Amino acid sequence: MPLETLVATELAEPVDPRVTTMAAALAARYPGASRSVLFYGSCLREANLDGLMLDFYLIVSDYRAAYGGGWLAFANRHVPPNVFPFEHDGLIAKYAVLSEADFRRLASASTRNVSVWARFAQPSRLVWSADEAAAEEAARAIAGAAPALLAAARPLLPDALSIAELWEGAFALTYGAELRAERKGRASSVVAADPGRYARFTAPALAMAGLGAAIEGTTVRFAEPVTIAESQAGRGAWRRRRREGKALTLLRLAKASTTYAGGIDYLAWKINRHAGAAIQIKPWQRRWPILGALALLPRLIARGAVR
Repeated sequence: MPLETLVATELAEPVDPRVTTMAAALAARYPGASRSVLFYGSCLREANLDGLMLDFYLIVSDYRAAYGGGWLAFANRHVPPNVFPFEHDGLIAKYAVLSEADFRRLASASTRNVSVWARFAQPSRLVWSADEAAAEEAARAIAGAAPALLAAARPLLPDALSIAELWEGAFALTYGAELRAERKGRASSVVAADPGRYARFTAPALAMAGLGAAIEGTTVRFAEPVTIAESQAGRGAWRRRRREGKALTLLRLAKASTTYAGGIDYLAWKINRHAGAAIQIKPWQRRWPILGALALLPRLIARGAVR
């Protein structure tokens, strides 16, 4: 089955009706600009959403249509995405805003930054769309994510490995390319949550990435072994991703202090939930969130809460 068809089928899978209602309310905040709303992240695997922070991407036609110009449009265009909190009908969420053009670019191999293609190589749901054209555009964009992930990871992977090891190895590389608050073994748990899904996606994603491989049972054997030069180039590319990704995370954090109310409290919640830490935010850190977040980093890195 073609990868885009697999993606479209997965996007259409049902979710908790409250998520659909919340997505429609979110889209209504940007009348005339909203194109699609995507639900993704660990909450996809949760039966009870109460007390959890849901994750959405709001895809808009363009930033001027969404914001009417000004700082928010400028920030979203130059340091995408903008991230905002949202509450509806007892549920809480954060949502990231991207234009259709930026989403298509950032979900593909045309960018070194892992932020979008790493997330959308994982399962997601299309929970609202303006029309059929918007739904099709979202599916096309997301279909580029898994090939981008596997193509980037290939130079650092063995020539033969299991399907699970293929995806786990690729996701582990992406977690290292951002300041992520994730427990060790997070990549394995992501794949283990739905191994059948990753088995279905493997052959079409490899083909779309231009990676020749034979799949024998649960084993993937690449047609061409990685050369020393390719391995060295791949390691260099991932070193750049790590440097750029961590710097971009700090830049986004600084920007979020102007767009995300209570952003430092969300940061602490995220770290505590994913890394098992016990971070408590002090009043001065809420008053100066950029300095407060930066002050946390050395201690968090030393303790392994973020990497």
